[in-house]
Amino acid sequence: MKEKLMGFARLARPANLPTAAADILAGIAIALYLRNIEVLKFLVEQSGDVLLLVFSSVALYAGGVVFNDVFDAELDAIERPERAIPSGLVPKREAIYFGTILMLIGVTLAFKCNMLAGMISVVLTIAILTYDGYFKQFGFAGPLNMGVCRGLNLLMGMSILGILSHWYIALVPVVYIFAITLISRGEVHGNNKKHIVWAGILYAIVILSITLIVMQQKDNVIVLLPFLILFGYLIFKPLLKAYKENSPENIKKAVMGGVLSLVVMNACWVAGFSDWYLALVILLLLPASMLLSKLFAVT
Repeated sequence: MKEKLMGFARLARPANLPTAAADILAGIAIALYLRNIEVLKFLVEQSGDVLLLVFSSVALYAGGVVFNDVFDAELDAIERPERAIPSGLVPKREAIYFGTILMLIGVTLAFKCNMLAGMISVVLTIAILTYDGYFKQFGFAGPLNMGVCRGLNLLMGMSILGILSHWYIALVPVVYIFAITLISRGEVHGNNKKHIVWAGILYAIVILSITLIVMQQKDNVIVLLPFLILFGYLIFKPLLKAYKENSPENIKKAVMGGVLSLVVMNACWVAGFSDWYLALVILLLLPASMLLSKLFAVT
């Protein structure tokens, strides 16, 4: 029984879940700044809505990666036979039930927050399932679809007040996830230097975009800069190593570095639109992700 429960946990990719929560918190910080609302006061007075969106995002992310393994079961039986479904630890039918329940929980929690968040959660669920079931097989549409999922997750955080403005900010995580998904194309066989070069260019565009958006809205670059430097270091160091030695192991580390650094990217948003100490709180999710990544696979 214990092994089976661990199998379900492996399906949900626990190490990745803090990155989903960080998206929501960053989106909330952006939305509150744009409406001149004090963040700490709001977090205390509206903690229920904040938790609803955080757990909604975590449930949707977990459900999405469960369905990813459901759709990939036959391929994983060849390339990743140790995974929960091909190994027989979790039957495919039970994995489908598990993923469905998680996604229903996610959508329900979002609607309990407000109608706009609920509608975004429905669109996000559709985007997740279309990626898992169809679009991930394509070289351009797959990474784009995955990026749209992350952008919608940030938008869901920005919808905390039931209104939405400055939606274009959500394009930044779209580009970032596009880059990570490009890198992951060589995770099994290696030989993806061209993708790594493009990913490096997209990473640079992401860092520049965050800087310009913050300068346009708040001109808080001095506070933002240390977080941006950390972000750049964490994503480019494993990427350069994967380029120099283009092995599946190094590519996997570059992907893992990119995924876990989503927490740092979200800390950059919070530093830029709110306060440095709140950004440090977001950063505390990174050690949690790194610890879980030693116990559970990230990809």
